[in-house]
Amino acid sequence: MDDDPRRELAEFLKARRTRVRPEDVGLEPGPRRRVSGLRREELALLAGVSADYYQRMEQGRDVRPSEQVLDALARALNFSAEETRHLHTLATAARKPVPRPRRRTPETVLPTTLRLLRTMTAPAVVVGRHLDVLAWNPLAGALLGDLSPLPPSARNMLWLLLQPGADLTCPDRAATVGELTAMLRTAVAADPGHPRALELVGELAVHSTEFRTLWARHDIEETTRGRMRVVHPLVGELHLDWDAYRLPGAAPAPMIVAYTAEEGSPDSERLRLLAQLVDTPAPAAVPVGRF
Repeated sequence: MDDDPRRELAEFLKARRTRVRPEDVGLEPGPRRRVSGLRREELALLAGVSADYYQRMEQGRDVRPSEQVLDALARALNFSAEETRHLHTLATAARKPVPRPRRRTPETVLPTTLRLLRTMTAPAVVVGRHLDVLAWNPLAGALLGDLSPLPPSARNMLWLLLQPGADLTCPDRAATVGELTAMLRTAVAADPGHPRALELVGELAVHSTEFRTLWARHDIEETTRGRMRVVHPLVGELHLDWDAYRLPGAAPAPMIVAYTAEEGSPDSERLRLLAQLVDTPAPAAVPVGRF
């Protein structure tokens, strides 16, 4: 991971450019094409900027593109609204001087949030900006596994799903890892020099080829809901919906993620059975890191 915002902007553009086929944007592929995706000159032409200017952007040089240039590049690359916002976020960071190191306070969970977790009948966890699990209620511990024995730095949703054997309990693990990696990339763009971001991305890249490949794709995502499938040793397979709710406080505040099943469904019955079968400890909350 590069904490220079200019390099992050450059790598994002390059990754996206090489994934767009000429025919997708109305260009003839032509014979003897040696590059995958668009050439720099082709993208510059489509966006209405000079090839030299765009080349300097991809080289991570001190170029400060206007909002209009960014929007033109986003249109040329067929960006989604999320991708366009991410491009603007990276460009905003690249325009600023390199920030001085600053002290970050650990992410914590308020006592009122812990009380809320205790009242919830659905499995629920509190997740920090870098996908660290900060707190969980008893049923979440029963569903996802008790995280108490793990060190705080390992209580991370991506880290857990990249461990050997995770496929046995999460059949859709690969797709979920891709989604979480894109969510992490989005969070890192908001504060690329955050020590926890540097530590986490570095550790995941060292230990996981899968993560390195996904991180290099520069996918981004701001998902707040989805589906998950869990194979539990006591109650069998569950198909659950999850929704993320941002907690009050300064942005980016942690989120509560709740897992639910349609009332009266077999999955709802399995959740009820799990709550009856498993004697789990009280909710736990931990600060993550010492920054």
